[in-house]
Amino acid sequence: MNTVLIIDDSDINLTLIKALVLKLGECAPVLFDNPLRALDWCREHVPDLVIVDYMMPDMDGLKFISAFRALHGRNEIPVLMVTANDQKEVRYEALLGGANDFLTKPIDRVEFSARSRNMLSLRTGQKFLADRAAHLDALVSEQTQEIRNREQELIFRMSRAAEFRDPETGAHIQRMAYYSQIIAKGLGLDEKIQKLILEAAPMHDVGKIGIPDYILLKPGKLTFEEFEVMKGHAKLGHELLKGSGSETLRAGAEIAISHHEKYDGSGYPFGLVGTKIPLFGRIVAVADVFDALTSERPYKKAWPLADARKFLEDGRGAHFDPMCVEAFLAGWDEALEIRQRFQDEEAPMI
Repeated sequence: MNTVLIIDDSDINLTLIKALVLKLGECAPVLFDNPLRALDWCREHVPDLVIVDYMMPDMDGLKFISAFRALHGRNEIPVLMVTANDQKEVRYEALLGGANDFLTKPIDRVEFSARSRNMLSLRTGQKFLADRAAHLDALVSEQTQEIRNREQELIFRMSRAAEFRDPETGAHIQRMAYYSQIIAKGLGLDEKIQKLILEAAPMHDVGKIGIPDYILLKPGKLTFEEFEVMKGHAKLGHELLKGSGSETLRAGAEIAISHHEKYDGSGYPFGLVGTKIPLFGRIVAVADVFDALTSERPYKKAWPLADARKFLEDGRGAHFDPMCVEAFLAGWDEALEIRQRFQDEEAPMI
């Protein structure tokens, strides 16, 4: 059903045009004798065809068309202007102002039918293209989401590959990723950034793939030389992930190389200080350390939550960005829920 807006200050003309519109079939006429009220109606409704008289009080047809076209989404709606035979200059001005076609007084029934049907056919084509565009957009979104899902699966599996060579667990990368999201939210970062760090944080230690087993799996304390090799996993992870076309992998590269930096400059690999450490690295440092402290490993017992919390508090301004610690502690209850949800014997995917 097509909606046809008719605007004319003459009741007789309104009645005549309404009757002609009804004869077109599949049309619902909407009548106004005042162009200002018609314009108000158009702010909430989108007609399929507008038929407007030129000579009207308060606002003539030219001004109405100009105001109508200025409304959002009304640029393409067909407009027929009704003019007198001798108003050629008005018709020229109306064409420049946005009218699509004209009807001359007295209105001829055959001419009205032909011109109106042409305009409605134009509108039908517009709606078809709009619907098709929306359909294609939905398909693109669906396909894009499938690609992102596959990308996330690949990221998860890459992260797990590193963790399989380490005493840590798959649940660890889930917990620290969600802890990172809590911190991002507490810092007031927008939801897109929160989601990005959730997806990228699991790649923080992917560079451990390149660390020899005799170092990575050593049960005791590493020698100075061994620790220097171990520290290389930050740069290895960055080299593996940098330059990707994926925003998530690029974020992972940044996290990999910066999450072992410390706020006071005593971290590695570059000894960056304070806010010179990338924000994602500062966030993940808090999340990763907290989960490492509170998780049991073959070589250590899990710390009590109170002790781990105090370690974060004491490390503000030294090991950790104070703002990141405060953001994490502000989401403490949510962090405890995540800790409970992702147990070490489970490794659900993000």
